[in-house]
Amino acid sequence: MNFLESGLNSLGRIGLAVAGVSFFMGQCLFVVDGGQRALIFDRYSGLKPKIHTEGVNFKVPILQYPILFEVRTTPKVINAKTGTKDLQIVTLDLRILYHPEVEYLNTLYLNLGRDYDDRILPSIANEVLKSVIAQYNAEQLLTHREHVSREIRERLTQRASEFHIILEDIALTHLVFGKEFTTACEQKQVAQQEAERAKYSVQQMEQEALAAIIKAEGEAEAGKLLREAYEKYGTTILEMRSLEASKKIAAQLANSPGVMYIPGNNSTLLNLPLN
Repeated sequence: MNFLESGLNSLGRIGLAVAGVSFFMGQCLFVVDGGQRALIFDRYSGLKPKIHTEGVNFKVPILQYPILFEVRTTPKVINAKTGTKDLQIVTLDLRILYHPEVEYLNTLYLNLGRDYDDRILPSIANEVLKSVIAQYNAEQLLTHREHVSREIRERLTQRASEFHIILEDIALTHLVFGKEFTTACEQKQVAQQEAERAKYSVQQMEQEALAAIIKAEGEAEAGKLLREAYEKYGTTILEMRSLEASKKIAAQLANSPGVMYIPGNNSTLLNLPLN
């Protein structure tokens, strides 16, 4: 009996030791996943300067706690409405791929907090968009879109770098103009189509007039040649033309299914029975 009690006591002590070690490990160690960095905040001395990388890291229980940051490239879409140089309202969607500068995570956290992107990116994006778009007319935004995007990218990248945010890519993904400008564009397109149609009609009339002139000149030349042939050969040329016309008429009648041929002797009809 004493042996059994001794064994149970030993198992109890081992269990307590294991539980204590597990609790200590859980309180003293923390894991930083891939694509993350961590800062340590000390309740006594404040934010620690060291930036902890992926893996298992140590902290003092109760006195310290970790602050995790995502350092992988993250997408963000910012919607803005602004005016062009010719006072047209345009709505834009700006897609940004960004991540923080790892070396300045302490500064980011102290000045802006973990939600630095929500605090900074929308404000500076609207600032840059309004400044750049105001330099162009609505039509220029369509014809020079690549140039406008490049200017927005350069200026926004420079502004974000002041807050230790790296912008990897910036693109205008959506561009919508006001109803008035859209209606004006449609009317302009219709007018251009009507102008092209009128231009085609004029060209067609010119071609028809030219064809009529050529035809008249050809007929005049043919009449002249016919007159010269008549003066030279007499009625022979006229008889040949009459014969050619008769051949054409006969060919057309031969191909017509509703034509019946009757011999030249008219007495054929008289020989038909009356009853």
